[in-house]
Formats: sequence, C-alpha cells, structure tokens
Amino acid sequence: MAGKGESTRAIFYALGANLAIAGAKGVAAFFTMSSAMLAETVHSLADCANQLLLLIGLRQARQPASPEYPLGQGKAIYFWSFLVAVMLFTVGGMFSVYEGLHKLKHPEPLAQWWWAVGVLVFSLVAEGVSTRAALQEAASERHGRSLYRWFRESRQAELVVIVGENIAAMLGLSVALVAIGLTVWTGNPLWDAVGTIVIGLLLIVVAVFVAVEVMAMLIGQSVDPAIQAQMRKFLDDWPEIGNVISLITLQLGNDMLVSVQAEMREEQSARSLALQINEVERALKREFPDVRWSFFEPDIKAGI
Repeated sequence: MAGKGESTRAIFYALGANLAIAGAKGVAAFFTMSSAMLAETVHSLADCANQLLLLIGLRQARQPASPEYPLGQGKAIYFWSFLVAVMLFTVGGMFSVYEGLHKLKHPEPLAQWWWAVGVLVFSLVAEGVSTRAALQEAASERHGRSLYRWFRESRQAELVVIVGENIAAMLGLSVALVAIGLTVWTGNPLWDAVGTIVIGLLLIVVAVFVAVEVMAMLIGQSVDPAIQAQMRKFLDDWPEIGNVISLITLQLGNDMLVSVQAEMREEQSARSLALQINEVERALKREFPDVRWSFFEPDIKAGI
C-alpha cells in the first residue's frame, strides 16, 4: 500500500490545483456567462471541500486505539470518503445537470469566450500535474495491475477518491473545452448547455462508481487480494506450519487485522507452541508492516 504520507501528498497536490483552478474558472464564468464554465467552477469548489474532508478523515483515522475503539478509528477515512462521493454526486453532478437544463430552456450567448478557453487550458495543465501525482502514488501499489483493476481492488479509500476525482476533472475540462469551441464555431449557445449536462452526468457516474467502492470498504473488506495472497504464501512457507486452514483479513484504514488458523507440524508443549506463534506473528508484522493486530489459532493435523 502507498504510505500515509504519500496519500496526504496526493491530496495536497489536488487541493492546491483545485484552489487555483476554481479561482480562474470563476473569473472566466463571470466574463463569459458560460454555464459550462459555471458548472466547472462549482465542480472545482466542491473538489476543494472534498479534499479538506479527506484530510479530516486521515487525521481521525490516525487516532490511537482506546477502550471505546479497541481497533482504532482507521475506518473513519471510509466514512469521509463516502461523504466526498455524495458531495461529488450532488454539488458537482446534480448541480451541473440542473444548470444545463436551465440553459437549454433559456440559452444565452457567450461573451468574451477567449477567457474560458484560456482558463480551461490552464486548468488542464494544473489538473494534469495533480493527476500525475495521484497516479504515481497509485502506481506504487498497483503491482502491474491495470488501473481499473487496481481501482476495484484497492483498499486505500482516499487515493481511490483522489484518482476518481482527477480523472473526472480531466474529462470534464475536455468536455467544457469542446462545448465552448462548438458554441463559438456554430454560434449556437445550446452546445454550451449540452456540455454542462454531459459534465454533470460524467460526475454522477464517477461519484456512483467511487461510492460503490468505498461502501464496500465501509462495510468491511479483506485486505488487497494481492497482499492477502502474499500473506498466505508467507505462512505456507513457514517451517513450523503444516497447513493454513483459514486466513481472515480485514482492512481498517491503513491498518490490517489478520486472523490465522493453521495446523502445526509437530505436537509440542504449550510453552514451545506459544513461542512459535509469537515468532510467526513478529515475522508476519515485519514482512507486512501495516498488520497491526494478529490472532493465531493453532490446530493439529487431521486424524491425530
């Protein structure tokens, strides 16, 4: 998994880019009266709020375990990430669709369209820098998997949200640029309204997709399948373990809980068995530093 610091860096990249972009888009929307630019301005402002929510979630997730929260508060990041998806759906997507439908009924010509084009080009560059940073963080845990497969299997909610937001932003900016270009070329302001609706539908699709992934984490998912396979191999290769009967894992934010039931190769005293189990658990945590809690249930070979 990408480290906590790496995820935070990706969030700050996105926040800085969106603050600059939102300001530039707002100026362009004012001068051009473009509904597509207004939709993009609201989208960028919503993204800024979303990144602040993710930072709040990361801070809460790092709270230590307590009698009230014996496994810590790592899953708090899932709640805040889900809230981000809801905001992306409502503030970003639904508002854009509403604004586009309004402009379809009451079209207005663009004024000083070159403002919009210049801002969109600037925004594409700034968003591209942010997207590149997010994809670099994702690459550290993809391990050769496609971006789509990583998106479905990753357990790092904040990074899933940032990557989803950035991809939606790049596509939305491209749609806005095309919509304004068609409006200027044809002189028909309906293209601007259509572009706004497309941007809204795009944000809704991404928001639903992100929400589905984060909801699964919120309910309680196992760790990344690739990491779980590595854990099973690690246990299978341990000399004193004859057979791993079950391996149950649970992702708790950036921490992991692991429960193992395994057949031991030889019968031994309770003390020797406890020492072996302690050594297995220490080695497991050295190999997988994100494992915070481990529970090992020894068993005997069938038929003994």
